[in-house]
Amino acid sequence: MKRKGLYFLIALALGGVGAVHAQDAAPAPVDSASSMSSSSYDDRWYIAPTIGGYYNDTDRNTNSRQIYYGLGVGRFISPNASIDLFADRTKRDVDSAVGGGNWSNNSFGVAARFYRGEWTAWRPYLLVGVMGSNHHNRGDSGWSPAAELGVGVSKTITDSSDVRMETGYRYDFDDKSQPAQDGYGDWFLGFSIVSRFGAPPAAPAPVAAPAPAAPDCSTLDSDGDQVNDCDDKCPATPAGTIVGPDGCPQKVVIDLRGVNFKFDYPKKGHVKASEIGKALAEPTADSLSILDQAVDTLQRYPQVKVTVAGYTDSVGTDAYNQGLSERRAQIVYDYLTAHGIDASRLEGPIGHGENDPVDTNDTEAGRARNRRTELQVQQ
Repeated sequence: MKRKGLYFLIALALGGVGAVHAQDAAPAPVDSASSMSSSSYDDRWYIAPTIGGYYNDTDRNTNSRQIYYGLGVGRFISPNASIDLFADRTKRDVDSAVGGGNWSNNSFGVAARFYRGEWTAWRPYLLVGVMGSNHHNRGDSGWSPAAELGVGVSKTITDSSDVRMETGYRYDFDDKSQPAQDGYGDWFLGFSIVSRFGAPPAAPAPVAAPAPAAPDCSTLDSDGDQVNDCDDKCPATPAGTIVGPDGCPQKVVIDLRGVNFKFDYPKKGHVKASEIGKALAEPTADSLSILDQAVDTLQRYPQVKVTVAGYTDSVGTDAYNQGLSERRAQIVYDYLTAHGIDASRLEGPIGHGENDPVDTNDTEAGRARNRRTELQVQQ
């Protein structure tokens, strides 16, 4: 109940204040359904009458529990912080063993509260306060500094009033009332009704929706090729034609990136769709999933025809790589036909050896990407 307890709470308070400041610095979402959100707050002045109770320091030699009452005047200085000027009073009954009588304290100070959460929700907060304490008792009458730390919770109940409940620890550096004591630490519990002055701030005006623009070429697609008429340089493209960003027919590749082959695979004699797993790099399930997606695309677009082309990295002779690329094209060709794609829609298989690399051949990762097949869409 002495200063060590106060110092410990001060350390906790500094950490809590830093956390709340960090929350203040972060952008908060705006709740369009409420005029009071964490980014739009009520900064009107308020009064806060308070009543509560003390659990007194046993070194006071008074009754252990006492009522206190007070009044605060303050305002929010940010969505998550408020400042109050306050005064409160308590009157303690001194134990008869030390002479009896009364011991009153009138305190005047300033308190800061740091909140978390949305404005209209139950908001926990941290309380930090400093004050002067005027004491009157049989031993002395005078002033001493005091400080308090606490936690609480606040809730907005109308547009002009809140309720606050808080508990904490107040340390009074009074070393005159009892010569043998150099201060007192009391725990407190308080309840306040916060009432704001004046009319509540007006809700922000809703942003008017822009008037719909008259249709123009950027919203029209006359030939249905998913390119607007402003950008379409090839109008009236036949239905089903694959086009580029300019609306003109474009040669594209059904993406088989991720279908990677082991180095020097498939071997001669292994060019069978049922053995494709032997030729694919680990994990083979990833490559097979991509091939199955290509099968699905071809089934959904029966007008599309493709060329099946195989490639290698630069390791090995040109002649050997030519044969290896043809085997890679062949095994993918066989996989497609084995899964329902008619051979009349497939051209090839064609091998390109180490030509047309898609990555550098100077690294293992680059060479792995060059060991590939492509499905080149025909127009």
